[in-house]
Amino acid sequence: MTGVPQDYSPRGSDRPCVFCAIVEGRSPAHEVHRSDRLVAFLDVHPLFPGHVLVVPTVHVQTYDELPRDLAQEWLDTSQALQRAVESAAGAEGALLLLNNVVSQSVPHVHLHVVPRSRGDGLRLFLGPRQRYAPGQAEEVAAGIRAALQLG
Repeated sequence: MTGVPQDYSPRGSDRPCVFCAIVEGRSPAHEVHRSDRLVAFLDVHPLFPGHVLVVPTVHVQTYDELPRDLAQEWLDTSQALQRAVESAAGAEGALLLLNNVVSQSVPHVHLHVVPRSRGDGLRLFLGPRQRYAPGQAEEVAAGIRAALQLG
């Protein structure tokens, strides 16, 4: 693939994909893992040293577009990277994060593996939290069950 991918998701962006350029070797990156289907490399703007991104070699923009036949390798690789990042960074744990459309800075699905330690200063941005109104939780759960399509 060269240039702008032709198969952009209607929910995604039409900007050129810097991760495809890394996968294809047209852009430099500090790779920590490469297979035929996945590439992992250091984030160029890390939250902490050791912050790694995992991307599929095929261009897909959102998590729901990730090929199902890639699932096991994605899981195995991300678990191994989580352990490796923690070990190499001397971290107590890790934050695994995947943005989907909203806050997705690059239009190519990617998993962040970020080393974490207590007192590291990172303030989670997952807020503000909201409470369900009486009866609202069951209504929301019913809506999700009705929309859920497995298999």
